[in-house]
Amino acid sequence: MGKPDADGPEVPDLPPEWGRVVVPDDASALAAEAARLRRELRATPRRAGGVVRGRPSLALPLVVLLVAVLTTLAGLAAVTWPRSGRATPEPLATPYSPPSGRPLPALDLVDAGQSPVPLRGLVPAMIIMIDGCPCRSEVADAAALAPPGVTLVTVAAHRAVPATPPVGGAAPRELADPAGGLRAFLHLPARPGTATALLVDRAGILVKVVPEVRSTEDYRADLARLAA
Repeated sequence: MGKPDADGPEVPDLPPEWGRVVVPDDASALAAEAARLRRELRATPRRAGGVVRGRPSLALPLVVLLVAVLTTLAGLAAVTWPRSGRATPEPLATPYSPPSGRPLPALDLVDAGQSPVPLRGLVPAMIIMIDGCPCRSEVADAAALAPPGVTLVTVAAHRAVPATPPVGGAAPRELADPAGGLRAFLHLPARPGTATALLVDRAGILVKVVPEVRSTEDYRADLARLAA
């Protein structure tokens, strides 16, 4: 039926501990042994790369989850990380162009009793806009310098603000501009802690605008000429 091959010249290099290997002439003689071997292989879990086949593996989902977390963290770091040397540039300030030389608009302001007061009826005048602050010292300084015949007017935003009685100067006329018409004419928004001064001649022409009154030297000469 068969012949020994372990010691014969036909099948060299077989380990001697295998013993005698008999190769049958008919391969069907090995059918029973092959069926038994297949049953043993099916019953035994196979390992491939350290992972037991036939059991669900958590390695791949964990890797995918780790990659997703790292990608998210990298995106957040790229967005929130401070960039040195790339400071946001400050917007350039537009130079203010006062409407000097133009006639004062025909505005009606209101006094403390909410009665209308035509602004053009007060010229020549120095108008101090105090919607940014009370600016009592600036008003007092202007009152001390105002020549006879020149009206000193203070303009608040919503209601007339009583001024401190001047010492040796003209009492200012306290008015309010609830509609903001004078600021709109000047195209100059109010700034906190800052007073704006307007000097208007007898013809109602705006002679000078002082956007921020810092000292009496900002308007002293022009104020004196208003009385001429």
